[in-house]
Amino acid sequence: TTRYRDLQVLVSFGVQLIMYATPIVYPLSAVPERFRWLVLVNPMTPVIETFRYAFLGNGTFSILQLAYSTAATVVVLFLGILLFNHVERTFMDTV
Repeated sequence: TTRYRDLQVLVSFGVQLIMYATPIVYPLSAVPERFRWLVLVNPMTPVIETFRYAFLGNGTFSILQLAYSTAATVVVLFLGILLFNHVERTFMDTV
């Protein structure tokens, strides 16, 4: 966001939108079946549901969903490292 200042507003709005899409306040079972896939696309959903299953005794636990969440996290981390290494050369010129 050092080069494009408006990107900071877009990123914070996107994070807020994803927070509402994560079933923290509401359980995954409250989501209608036809929209459940949309909530499961969010990589934080399996983590929250597994936490709910482990500590509260209700919720869902799926190794496949946790593997998807781990893979999505690793991909985002790898892309972030690549992007940082690409921008690092000219970063000090824009600050």
